[in-house]
Amino acid sequence: MAALKAALYRRLAKTERGAELIEFALVLPLLLLLVLGIVDFGFLFQRLEVVTNAAREGARIAILGGSGYGTADVQDRVNDYLEEGGVPIVRGTNPVISVTPIVLTTPGGGSISSEQVIVRYSHTYLFLSGLANLFGGSFSSVPLTGVATMRVEGGS
Repeated sequence: MAALKAALYRRLAKTERGAELIEFALVLPLLLLLVLGIVDFGFLFQRLEVVTNAAREGARIAILGGSGYGTADVQDRVNDYLEEGGVPIVRGTNPVISVTPIVLTTPGGGSISSEQVIVRYSHTYLFLSGLANLFGGSFSSVPLTGVATMRVEGGS
């Protein structure tokens, strides 16, 4: 009887049943890290595009300064565009919007009146910052900047 039990244990020890489960348990955290990293960077690139387009929208309003639009109107338009694009903002803090009148010189020696709008947004990671904190790292946010310069309509 003891010999039968020993033979049974040797046969069960040689089988590979359950090996897939152990391999899956080892690979699953890496797979989740990869998928969550892809999602986080997807949000980053989406917000970068929205910030860039918001700067363009702000510049479009800024070049119409003769039509009664001011810096506050530009900032409101940029904030509205960011909100419509799904970017979480805190008005007055994140993003920081600057409107600067600039004069561009042409190769022929002429000048062009322009407006430059710079939108600075601090993007916070959703998943990667928490994972980095678990391992003692600091991977919480990245600054995004959108810049647009447009010629003032009717300007010289």
